[in-house]
Amino acid sequence: MRIRKVLSVLIIAAAIFSSSCCSNNEKQSTQKAKNVILLIGDGMGPAQVYSLIMTSHEKTAFQRFPYSGFSITKSASNEITDSAAGGSAVANGNKTKNYMVGMTSDSIPVPSMLDIFAEQGKKTGVVVTCAVTHATPASFIAHNINRKNNEEIALEISNRENLNVLFGGGKKYFTERKDKQDLLNKMWDNGWNIYDSLSQIEDNNAKTMVLTCNKHMVKAPDRGDFLPKATAKAIEMLDNEKGFFLMIEGSQIDFAGHANDSATLVEEMRDFNNTLNVVLDFAEKDGNTLVVVTADHETGGLTLIDPDRKYTRTDFKFSTTSHSAVFVPVFAYGPQAARFSGIQDNTEIFNKIMTIAN
Repeated sequence: MRIRKVLSVLIIAAAIFSSSCCSNNEKQSTQKAKNVILLIGDGMGPAQVYSLIMTSHEKTAFQRFPYSGFSITKSASNEITDSAAGGSAVANGNKTKNYMVGMTSDSIPVPSMLDIFAEQGKKTGVVVTCAVTHATPASFIAHNINRKNNEEIALEISNRENLNVLFGGGKKYFTERKDKQDLLNKMWDNGWNIYDSLSQIEDNNAKTMVLTCNKHMVKAPDRGDFLPKATAKAIEMLDNEKGFFLMIEGSQIDFAGHANDSATLVEEMRDFNNTLNVVLDFAEKDGNTLVVVTADHETGGLTLIDPDRKYTRTDFKFSTTSHSAVFVPVFAYGPQAARFSGIQDNTEIFNKIMTIAN
């Protein structure tokens, strides 16, 4: 009799535990996200991620994600995309031609997810280690037929009203212009707080732009921990009852790939990894934040090879100084993160995020 009672108790406990697990899983699969944090490792393919894992003594942030998949990155004009078309496909769900930002392949401007979330009343922000007018950030905050029109993109940014935080480089495109305008003075007059460093920020509620340099920031580790610190500050400034959208780019993973510089590549991946940990720590505490990590394309055609054919050591081998056509990874955490598993077109990332956060 005693054994039967113990067994009965165990069976009931197991049923309760199973019901609880099912309930949590069901909630996770249907829950809407209040906040969305999208991280783009520019030029980051599977080998770049593994180069970090291989050179790390501790578990990486990528290994904290419960769901992962792959993204197809080709553009409307090329099997191999550039950052403008690749970033735009993720930003607004439309394939476009290389060099175009925030437009369809027919040169029609379309709203990005940042625009849509801002219209819904969410706060929005962009944090990068390149010029804020560069291809990937421009895909979210501008519309232009050519990514190289930095001054035009800066002018559009200066006229934006639905952006709360913008951290990065590219000061020259706002002040050293062919039209002689000083866009930073104009933005001050329109209510922006503009600084040279994160430490100068005084008002978390004001629209704030930090431009640390004239063009792109210096490479990792020389720039210090700007990206993880800027990410933490942006989250602090954006977090509110209505929710927020934040796009963060590890911009110079791409630069290292173009240069076939394996040492800098690992440092840039480590910097991106530290930033991911900041984001995941917040998302785990918040419980209502969708985190998606992907890339616009792979750069360098990186493989990790055994040069001696003895399986005793590994070398970095780049096959190009340009982009490649390989899959890029997708990682997801938070509400309905399982949707990002499997192989998907890069435009589907936009569609899934908009479904989960609307």
